[in-house]
Amino acid sequence: MEQYIIKGGNPLVGEVDIAGAKNAALAILAASIMADETITIDNLPDVRDINVLLEAIEGIGAIVNRVDRSTVKINGSTIQNISVDYEYIKKIRASYYLLGALLGKYRHAEVPLPGGCNIGSRPIDQHLKGFRALGADVDILHGAIIAKSESLHGAHIYLDVVSVGATINIMMAAALSPGRTILENAAKEPHVVDVANFLNSMGANIKGAGTDVIRIKGVEKLHKTEYSIIPDQIEAGTFMFAAAATGGDVTVRNVIPKHLEATTAKLIEIGCEVEEFDDAVRVRASKKLGRTNVKTLPYPGYPTDMQPQITVALSIAKGTSIVTESIFENRFKYAGELARMGAHIRVEGNSAIIDGVDRLTGARVCAPDLRAGAALVIAGLAAEGITIVDDIVYIQRGYEDFEGKLRSLGAEIEKVSSEKEIRKFRLRVG
Repeated sequence: MEQYIIKGGNPLVGEVDIAGAKNAALAILAASIMADETITIDNLPDVRDINVLLEAIEGIGAIVNRVDRSTVKINGSTIQNISVDYEYIKKIRASYYLLGALLGKYRHAEVPLPGGCNIGSRPIDQHLKGFRALGADVDILHGAIIAKSESLHGAHIYLDVVSVGATINIMMAAALSPGRTILENAAKEPHVVDVANFLNSMGANIKGAGTDVIRIKGVEKLHKTEYSIIPDQIEAGTFMFAAAATGGDVTVRNVIPKHLEATTAKLIEIGCEVEEFDDAVRVRASKKLGRTNVKTLPYPGYPTDMQPQITVALSIAKGTSIVTESIFENRFKYAGELARMGAHIRVEGNSAIIDGVDRLTGARVCAPDLRAGAALVIAGLAAEGITIVDDIVYIQRGYEDFEGKLRSLGAEIEKVSSEKEIRKFRLRVG
């Protein structure tokens, strides 16, 4: 099993390029099979989730041509199979986007119930409600969701809770459903907008993405397109908080600053200097960080995927901070790992109360999920001494060349897979 070994104490300094948004890319890759012509997608992040989904798409018969690390061509005209293999689904939750894509195109989809990070209950009832409203019969049989319809049609759908996944899945199916669909209480995240823009570039007729009401006029078919995925706001935010926690000065490039506003506001609140450019943001932390309170909310609120990163920064800030998680109920599993490094953090219900300490100290910790794993790496970079992060397979699901990018900013971090490599690192760094 691979691990990260880190010697902390170096402020991160320099510039880092941000990859394409994983969450947008997963949905866009699924949507790409809805045309019978070749789709070219670039600015793909080279991460495990993307590679697994490409294998799943190939597994149902589509032609997948990985042009280079960040570009792929997909042709869905050769799809033979509307049943997705469980092996792919258990690895990544976002495989469920193949439901909306296959249902819209073939009027039939069979996808096992999804896996992914264990960060709490993420029911798919809103997805199924949407599919049923569009005219599909939906059943769960033998651990799989089976959706089929003789004829889909437009519908007026109100989501009971704001759900990014349901918004995207319903949008895909409705794009090829005759008539008009109105989707209310829709998610407004940047990757929802990106998927809508991608579908529109294929000939769909979707208006209102980015607001809470999306209007879709079904079209007969979709056609080829070339599309570039938006930058990853969560990867960008992770490096911004890494700069804050290490007392660094980092410019994140290839970003859309507007997508980072909630993160930027909190960094300024805790005492960082933030400078925005057209496609870059610079974060400088020249003094001890201060306390704040934060509550995760759907976009444009503070993102749940940035919750562990701010908690790490607040663990070494002056005063007492409260972080409240309102999206997932099981997202503080990393708190015990952070406590092993000297953080004073206690979880009460859906809130973490953090009493800032002067410093963290290196320890052996375990990544419980993708974003918490990245946050523990930040903690290791800020800590005194050596930190080893186990189970980095989670981190590799969503960060492209994480250790390489951190090293380019002056971090002492290596990916290792044996005790011998760990000893070698310890000897080298002293």
